Order: sequence, then structure tokens, then C-alpha cells
Amino acid sequence: MAKTTHSAVPDERNADVLIYINGEYFRRDEARISVFDSGYLVGDGVWEGIRLHNGTFTFLDRHLDRLFHGLDTASIDIGMDRRGVASLLREVADRNEMTDGVHVRLMITRGDKKTPSQHPANLVSGPNIVVIAEYKQADRTVRDRGISLVTASVRRPPPDTLDQRLNVHSKLHEVIALIEATEAGADEALMLDTTGAVATCNATNFFIVSGGELWTSTGEFNLPGITRGAVLDVAHEAGIPTEEKRFFLDDVYTADEAFVTGTFGGLTPVIEVDGRVIGSGVPGQSTTRLRDLYEALIERETIDG
Repeated sequence: MAKTTHSAVPDERNADVLIYINGEYFRRDEARISVFDSGYLVGDGVWEGIRLHNGTFTFLDRHLDRLFHGLDTASIDIGMDRRGVASLLREVADRNEMTDGVHVRLMITRGDKKTPSQHPANLVSGPNIVVIAEYKQADRTVRDRGISLVTASVRRPPPDTLDQRLNVHSKLHEVIALIEATEAGADEALMLDTTGAVATCNATNFFIVSGGELWTSTGEFNLPGITRGAVLDVAHEAGIPTEEKRFFLDDVYTADEAFVTGTFGGLTPVIEVDGRVIGSGVPGQSTTRLRDLYEALIERETIDG
């Protein structure tokens, strides 16, 4: 099996996890959504992936900010406020007796349609709300060795085409980019924006370390990752110069270090891009330092929370 930033250590406890669907709980082999669900039909929905650590949902306020921004932009009314969503997540964790080492996927679609179509007038239900909580720990061998990337031909569209800052169900362009990269022998895909600048990866945010500075993209063409934001915060606090800027593949190829960020994998080193070794070809000191700072922030947040 491929080693990616989403590679997880197998956990037999997941066989008995109960999945929440619209107020009811189901075993994973019995969990079902209608084929008329608008998310299934046209990708009409938003979602969040959230970690449960030390009994606390990490960076929950940031996740809720992004979630409700997406819901408001898509005009999806879920009939509950932030406190209601937080209570729901807690209920699911408690129902499964979970406290640590858990990844939660919250998915919300517009609802079921009476016929396959885009138009909300064809809705015959309220929104579908699904919460999948699983015991998932990232495979540390991926973090220890790093990953390789290949630049995909698929570009990240601008905000006025498909706003990449929304965490929506429409991810086909990212999947195509990932397939292209894996067929080229890489672990994941690096994606450019329509101007040719580096945007992000297919499922994670991308950083480079160059001349002692930390660079990431402008944020116009990528999801505002929760881990991305946290890493920028701890870098600022540590006095590390950071820039959200336009940079290009030649900057990547000559970078001292590179890494990607995501809620599940945290910080994962990138050791090769397009067949070119980055830095010394092993996880770098800045990446390791930033990962330590990020993990320390999680411990503070979860203990204080």
C-alpha cells in the first residue's frame, strides 16, 4: 500500500465504531445515505476533519469558523449553531467512548432530492449530517522518511471559478492530480495555480524553507488549512521569518527544506519533488523544529481546553 500523509496504523477497534447519521447511530457496515443525496449527486456539501486528543477536539474554533463560512457561502442551513455542532461532536465521541487518537470526519450536504438535479427546489429533506469517528494514528514511518511529490498538470482554479478556500465535497480535480502523481511514481501531487505559482498539494498545504525563511502560498488558491495556520502562528511566535507569497518550481527545487501540513498527518517532510532531491534528501532541522512547536501547541490547547 502507498505511504502517504493519510496512511494510518490499522486499529481493530474501528470495526465496532458507531456512525452518526441524522440523529441515529449505525454500525459502519450498516451506515447508508440515499443515492438522491445532493452530495452524492453533485458534490453539494461541506466537511471538516478534526482530531480528538486528550479528550479535546483540537483547534475546534478554527474548524467551526471554516465550517460555518462554507455553510454560509453555500447557503446551507443545518439548523444548529456552533455550540450545537460542538455538542454533536462530543456526543459522538462519548457514544463511542473515545478520548484520544481519534480522527473525526463531519460531513454536511444540502439534503436529498426528489430527482437527480442541481436545483435546491428539488429538495425533499433537510441537510444530511454524518459524523464518522475513527481511531486513526498517522503512520510514523511516513513522517520519518518523508514523501515525494510530482507536479500535476491539473491546476488549482481561482476563487471566481471554484473557490479553493471552501472545504467542499467537490474534490475530483484533486483526485485526478493525485492519480497523475502516483502513476508517475510519487506519493502525492504538488499543484500550481493558474498563474504558474505553487498553490498547494492535492490534500495538504505546502511549505518550503529557503534561506532561513518559511514560505507558503498566498492562500488564494488553496484551502486555509487549520494546521497551516497553526504552523504559521508558531513560526511567528518563535521569531522565524514567514511569508505567504507567490513562488515557483525553481524556488522549490532549490529550497533547503520542504514539508506539507494537514490535520491528520501534522507536518510531513518532502524529500523529493519531480525527481529532484530537496535539501539533503532527509527531514530537515527547520521542519523538525516546527513540528515540535506545532505538537507543543496542540498539547497546550488540549490541556487548557
